[in-house]
Amino acid sequence: MANALGIVSPSVHCFRRRNRAPLGLDGSEKKTALICLAAADGGVEGRVLDSTSSRSCRPRVVGMGSKLVGCGSAVPKLLISNDDLAQIVETSDEWISVRTGIRNRRVLSGNETLGGLAVAAAKGALQMAHVEAEEVDLVIMCTSTPDDLFGCGAQVQRDLGCKNAWAFDITAACSGFVVGLITATRFIKGGGFQNILVVGGDVLSRYVDWTDRGTCILFGDAAGAVLVQACGSDEDGLLGFDLHSDGHGQRQLNAPAKDDHSNFISNNNGTSLFPPKKASYSCIQMNGKEVFRFAVRCVPQSIEAALEEAGLTSSSIDWLLLHQANQRIIDAVATRLEIPSAKVISNLANYGNTSAASIPLALDEAVRTGKVQAGNTIATAGFGAGLTWGSVIMRWK
Repeated sequence: MANALGIVSPSVHCFRRRNRAPLGLDGSEKKTALICLAAADGGVEGRVLDSTSSRSCRPRVVGMGSKLVGCGSAVPKLLISNDDLAQIVETSDEWISVRTGIRNRRVLSGNETLGGLAVAAAKGALQMAHVEAEEVDLVIMCTSTPDDLFGCGAQVQRDLGCKNAWAFDITAACSGFVVGLITATRFIKGGGFQNILVVGGDVLSRYVDWTDRGTCILFGDAAGAVLVQACGSDEDGLLGFDLHSDGHGQRQLNAPAKDDHSNFISNNNGTSLFPPKKASYSCIQMNGKEVFRFAVRCVPQSIEAALEEAGLTSSSIDWLLLHQANQRIIDAVATRLEIPSAKVISNLANYGNTSAASIPLALDEAVRTGKVQAGNTIATAGFGAGLTWGSVIMRWK
């Protein structure tokens, strides 16, 4: 991978070549049935996981394709405009909109939580897909800002009533949804799962320094979700993907842990021994110019790699849907890929950068307004802290 102006290590390799499902003698994909057996001794499943003890043990068929069949989104009630921010920091609507394309963002208030937004978004996806909560096999919660230190995927599963599913969290910042989407398709192809909810949500307002003009203007809160469903290989909607990460760029975008230095017991020579330092997270710190350079260089390369795997060219794309970070980045990537602005999906002006929520939020709006139609091919890419970045070429339904 070429070095992105000193941010991305030249030793990074793309994750592209993967073993496909084994082929039969006729060249078709072999489908292997894996039978899920329940514990017969009244062990952990019977004693602890009461909600799943009655799960039907249906066969799991591996080697299946994946398709997107539903989407949903949710945003907080409180709208903060650029004019509102101009009362807090030295800025203006014109200054913000010209440099970022952002005019408004939504921020948590009152009793709102990330989990509540995630549940609302997931319900929208289930409703569109005509899938009941009990039919969901897995919930993947993509977030860097959970309501609980240990994640909130299981709480989202609980509140949705997905009693036959298990759940886990993925932390990959603004790339999180792309990582979660690819992960879902692997569980379908290799694990025989049938219905998987992928939820992307973040509430970065909790970690914004509202006195820093360089960052407080950028971020908003939201959640978005898709329902990924198993299908035959002829309907497979995941056409290609490409993933990268490079920790050398962490210094350009981060929110590191910070220690509380108060109330320590020391030994005779003054060395702190106990208790351990309490930690919290600092506000988001970002080198905007370097992140911009990284994105406009690496994101087009990633999309081109995913297109190559899919056997497509940029002219085959119906829609370009990027992580909604900055309109200048979106425009620069589209220009490099020679994709006209009429094929670019952007709702950045209304919501700002919502991290892992930005792609499913924009997709949901585009589907519900009739912009994205069944059979459309979408090139999507996430990029951000880590540094992490990746792309998916997918077909809607």
